[in-house]
Amino acid sequence: MTNTPIRALDGLKVLDLSRVLAGPYCAQLLADHGADVIKIEPPTGDETRGWGPPFVEPGTSAYYRNLNRDKKNIVVDLSVPEGRDVLETLLRDTDVLVENFKAGTLAKWGYSDDELRDRFPALVHCRITGFGTDGPLGGQPGYDAVLQAYGGLMSVNGAAEGPALRVGVPVVDQVTGILAFSGILLALNERHRSGLGQLVDCTLLDTAVSLLHPHSATWLANGTVPRRTGSAHPTIAPYDAFTAADGPLFVAVGNDRQFAALTEVLGVQELADDPRFRTNPDRVRHQQELRAALENPIAAHSRTELTALLTARGIPASPVHDVAEALTAPQVRHRGLVIEHDDYRGLASPVSLSRTPARERPVVRGAGADTREVLGAAGYEDEAVEEALARGVVRGPEPEVTCGDA
Repeated sequence: MTNTPIRALDGLKVLDLSRVLAGPYCAQLLADHGADVIKIEPPTGDETRGWGPPFVEPGTSAYYRNLNRDKKNIVVDLSVPEGRDVLETLLRDTDVLVENFKAGTLAKWGYSDDELRDRFPALVHCRITGFGTDGPLGGQPGYDAVLQAYGGLMSVNGAAEGPALRVGVPVVDQVTGILAFSGILLALNERHRSGLGQLVDCTLLDTAVSLLHPHSATWLANGTVPRRTGSAHPTIAPYDAFTAADGPLFVAVGNDRQFAALTEVLGVQELADDPRFRTNPDRVRHQQELRAALENPIAAHSRTELTALLTARGIPASPVHDVAEALTAPQVRHRGLVIEHDDYRGLASPVSLSRTPARERPVVRGAGADTREVLGAAGYEDEAVEEALARGVVRGPEPEVTCGDA
C-alpha cells in the first residue's frame, strides 16, 4: 500500500514536442499535477539547454531545468519518415499533444489539423505560435520580447520620460503557458461529454493583447493613447513606488478611506482635505503634486517600519524586493513556492489544490535518457529500437540530472 497522494491528472498521457518556454512550462504544470509527460527533443536539442550561464551541469542550463522537470525524455529526428513513424506510434495512446512548431511544419509531415483529427479523434492538440497560422502575419516566428513590442506592452512599460521597455520577465511566454494549461483542461473536460478532442490554439499575440488592461479599456472607451507612468498606476493614486529611508517601498491606495488613513500614518492629515486630493479622480489629475507632498514623510521611515504601520491600517504596501529577497521572504517560504531538494532548486507549481495537490518531482532528464524505455513501452522490440538508434532516427541516453523525489 502506498501513501503517495493522488494527483488531479494522474493517468493523463502528454506528448511535449515544444521548446523554449511557453510550451515546456505548460507541460511542466501538467506533469506537476500528475500527467505522464514525454518530451521529444530534436537531435539538436531544446535550445534553452544552452541558455546560460548558469549551468547545473554541462549541457543543462538552469533556465532549461526550471521548465522541464518530471518529464521522460527521448530524442527523435522527425525530419525523416522513420522518425515520424515513431511519433505516429506514440500518438496512438496520447491524450494531449503540446507543440510550438513553425506554422505548416506538422502539415508538411502529414499531421495537419484535419489529419490529426481524423486519425486521433480523442486527441487534445495544443498549438502555440507567435502570431497564429493565418492572417497578415500568420506563420511569422515570435519571441516574447517581439510580442511585447507588437502587442503594445512595451509602450506602457517604463518611465514617462524614458524609452519603452521590455517587461523584466518573459511575461508573454509564461502567461501563454498558463493559458495553454487552462485551455487543455477545458478541452479535456468537454471531452468527457463528447468523447472528442479539439485544437487548443494559443498565440503569444493573443496573450500580449489580453494583458493590456487597463490601458486597452482606456483607449477603447475614449481613444486616449496611454502614456508610460513608471511604477505608478494610470487610474489610481497614490499607487506607486517611493523611496523610504533604507530603500524603495510600494504603496497602493485603492480608495478614499485608505488615503485618509495614509495621511494619518504619515502625519499629513491636511492632505486628505486638500481639494486637489479629496477623491481618486482628483488625485489622479494632480498626481505629481501628490507625489511631491508624500515623498519626504515617507522618506522619514524605514521600509519595514512603514510597511507594518500601513498594513495595520489596511493599506497595501511592501518593500520593493529584489529576486533574492523575494525568494527568501517568509511568506514565500511558508507557501512552499521554492523547492530545494538535494541539488535541485526551483519554483513550485503556482496551482494549489487541497485534495489532489501538485507533487513536484525534481528530476530533469538528459536528452534521450528514456528513449529505450519509452519505445519499449510503445511496443517496439529491442532489435527495432537498437536499429533506430544505429541509424540515428532516435538517440540514446545522455547523462541526467537526478535529484530524487520531493
